[in-house]
Amino acid sequence: MDHSSRFFDNLGKRVSIGAVISMSDPTVCELAGDCGMDFCWIDAEHCPMTIETVRDHLLALRGTGCAGFVRVRECDPMIIKPYLDLAPDGIICPMVNTPELAEAAVAACRYPPRGIRGWGPRRGIGYGGIPAPDYIRESEKKPLVICQIEHIDAVRNLDKILTVPGLDCIAIGPMDLSGSMGLLAQTDHPELNKVIDEICAKVKKAGKILGTASSNFPRWKARGVDWFTGLGDWNALAAGFRAHVAECR
Repeated sequence: MDHSSRFFDNLGKRVSIGAVISMSDPTVCELAGDCGMDFCWIDAEHCPMTIETVRDHLLALRGTGCAGFVRVRECDPMIIKPYLDLAPDGIICPMVNTPELAEAAVAACRYPPRGIRGWGPRRGIGYGGIPAPDYIRESEKKPLVICQIEHIDAVRNLDKILTVPGLDCIAIGPMDLSGSMGLLAQTDHPELNKVIDEICAKVKKAGKILGTASSNFPRWKARGVDWFTGLGDWNALAAGFRAHVAECR
């Protein structure tokens, strides 16, 4: 049941632009999609979201042309499983520092024999309108399995992580990566950027999709990212409010 084609149509053509969603009101996702965002990164790791909140965000994206990715709390099959049955376009697993965790992420997102996902789709099969064999074929490539590289340990294991079968995408987390290097928030530090350049080169060479939630779009575009988000709902709203107050005063 594919209602979000803009992100996937962009792959290999231009950088997809997205928004990080931290607020609970699903209007935010609908607004982002209608404003032209290619995807929304619905953050169930850091933000106070229930699974019902995530469901409502995904429902709000339907028909906007905007894809919905869900970042889960951790790379645990029992945590990931109920989100899969909401039919997201991608699952983002944080802190994937070893190939074993990457393997676990892939296994959690795929049905047997490729993985260990349990059967329980509703939205994915169009509430019974899509034959199970057709859905099973589609589920072999969707949702995207997105692993975050955001720790220096993951960088050391990157070569092995990139060989994990079924891993679709790498998302670089510059802030946590900087912290693991003793450089927290020093995103312009030469040492950090040297490591990020190396990650990007390896990911592109491996033929994986590359993305990030960061700042400085021109720098990341030059690195070859396929998708980028430098804006979240809360900071977009804060910037707008501050600009309005400044203008009026």
